[in-house]
Amino acid sequence: MTSDKHVLAAMRVFHVTADDFIELAAMPEALPAHGFLWVGSARQEFEVSVVDVQAALQRWTGGTLLDLHVSNLLDNQLPSYYDYTSWYDLMVFRRLAAGTDSQAMFIDESQDTAASTRKALAAIDISPVGFGVFDRVLVTVHPGDCAVREYFAQRLLGLAADHETRGVARLPTSPADLMLRMINHMVDSYLDLRRLLTRQLGFLQQELLNPLSRFGDWQVLLESRNALNLLEDTCEDQRSAVQEWIDALDEWPDEPEPDKRRERELLRVRSRDVLEHVERVLSHVRRLEHSAETAVQMHFSALGHRTNDIMRTLTVLTAVLLPLNLITGFFGMNFDSLPLIHSSQGVWVAVLLMLGVGVGLAGFFWRKRYLGRR
Repeated sequence: MTSDKHVLAAMRVFHVTADDFIELAAMPEALPAHGFLWVGSARQEFEVSVVDVQAALQRWTGGTLLDLHVSNLLDNQLPSYYDYTSWYDLMVFRRLAAGTDSQAMFIDESQDTAASTRKALAAIDISPVGFGVFDRVLVTVHPGDCAVREYFAQRLLGLAADHETRGVARLPTSPADLMLRMINHMVDSYLDLRRLLTRQLGFLQQELLNPLSRFGDWQVLLESRNALNLLEDTCEDQRSAVQEWIDALDEWPDEPEPDKRRERELLRVRSRDVLEHVERVLSHVRRLEHSAETAVQMHFSALGHRTNDIMRTLTVLTAVLLPLNLITGFFGMNFDSLPLIHSSQGVWVAVLLMLGVGVGLAGFFWRKRYLGRR
């Protein structure tokens, strides 16, 4: 028991039933008669205490986590995926969350757009959360700063204490049910990140399409597109993992008891709901990617249009000045018999001629709408 108490100092253990949610003061020697156990730990704490957790799982379920799956739970770079054995299922699910620095920058209006965008994108957290789902035990491994465990601990304690809302929001009936609720919460937490990304990319798009400024934050734009590509890959891995879980759930043997069949059907409904939420997140990330790509294309289109306007104006000015150069070149030839050369009125005639030609050409191009703004 001394070793178990040391483990509890670094992780939390809960007993979940249909009517109550209790945090245990010590890791039990055997499974309770009803309900299931939830063992939640941070990744570093799980690595230190993995031997004690394996011993407890052996006592409770008659089996332990495979060494390969333990390594996967400790891997902070593992993508979302699903695997199973004959006595438990393993789900690794990457969360999509904004760091605390991103949240602060989201509120601060005084910061430079490029700097805040770069820091916000760098602070996006996609650390994985691992789930070991036994028949009556759920083992969860979280990042060190992940608030999912604390959120669900407080939420389920509140549901257990509030008898009026228990009928509306039921306590989890199985480890799989609790896992799906936690995954759904992590997917829905993308809403905060979505507002952050939409706002920061909106700043970049405004800078791209601003005709009065010269856009130079191409490095930030490239980092933004890379971040969106990373989010898209993460969402596709999430979708594949949840889809594999749904396929495995359909292959579970049929339950003879009506209550068990109803519970299995509720798991299918909740799994499809999680998959639908992941699909919506993936669709939004792709829309952001398309929006960023469209803004870049519009920027170069506007730049090309602006260049065409400048070239058109220069061409018109050249067309107006060419006849004037021709006139001055004609009267500048070294011949004695040129008209108006020896006349005192010759210079004024030449000036009036050049002025008339210039005004006439300018008026002609103006009517053709080659000059001025359209």
